[in-house]
Amino acid sequence: MKIKFLIIAFIYLLISNSAFAIRIGLEEDVARTYVGSSQNAQFIDANTGNLLFVSRSFFPYSIKAWGNSIAVKVKGRYYDCSTSAIYIQNPDHKGFLATKRRWYRGDIMIYNFEGKLTIINNLPLEEYLLGVVPSEMPSKWNIEAHKAQAIAARSYAIANLNKRGSHGYDLKDTPADQAYGGATSETPQTTHAVLSTKGEVLTYDDKIIPAYYHASSGGKTIQAGEIWDHDLPYIQSVDGFDSNVRKKGHGVGMSQHGANNLANKGFSAKQILSYFYKDIGFAKIKSKKE
Repeated sequence: MKIKFLIIAFIYLLISNSAFAIRIGLEEDVARTYVGSSQNAQFIDANTGNLLFVSRSFFPYSIKAWGNSIAVKVKGRYYDCSTSAIYIQNPDHKGFLATKRRWYRGDIMIYNFEGKLTIINNLPLEEYLLGVVPSEMPSKWNIEAHKAQAIAARSYAIANLNKRGSHGYDLKDTPADQAYGGATSETPQTTHAVLSTKGEVLTYDDKIIPAYYHASSGGKTIQAGEIWDHDLPYIQSVDGFDSNVRKKGHGVGMSQHGANNLANKGFSAKQILSYFYKDIGFAKIKSKKE
């Protein structure tokens, strides 16, 4: 597993311009995938840092495991890249990369472990959140609910950095962690919610909390100890304000439907969060450039 951690260290070096970069697992244990770009992108050997080639824009490149290496299809033929890991980026960090039939901000990492590929999206935390909020909440919901979701999602992500480090990334792109649809899922209102709450997180005892949330409690949220191995002091059972929706999710923390219902009653994002998470504080993280 040593090679994995060398690769991860190289990734962080490449994206060190952000105080909080995050690695999102898009696919794992697949035989092949594809990557495209909206601009000419660089394919880099992640083990050496050497440039492999520059891709054409708006052209899908088929990529597959090739023994313990990675092969890329060019002009109808697969070429062995002679490396177990490829890093794909737009040189000026503008534009988008495509995989899984979606566009993504940031860069993409593909590596071969034991003959199967893992695909990771590496990007700044705030750009990641642009694809989380609209994936977790309908874009037509109340803006204050979106802001509450952005703060909760940011807190959850930071508190869970390296949660899945043994797989080479921080979080999955599914509700097992947080739903994330990349740039394809972004909407103007949810983007505004993320930008207007930039850096805002929830704290308890001066630590950023993993702000658990769910779709609907069906009437009443539950304490964490009812489904996990211990209670959390900042999560208590409260009226979910969502009895109009059947229960969906684990029921711990903020009810998303309840948050929207409270927002429609005139509650602000911070009021919503202070209701669902008890005795919390609000803090703001800053990037290295601020």
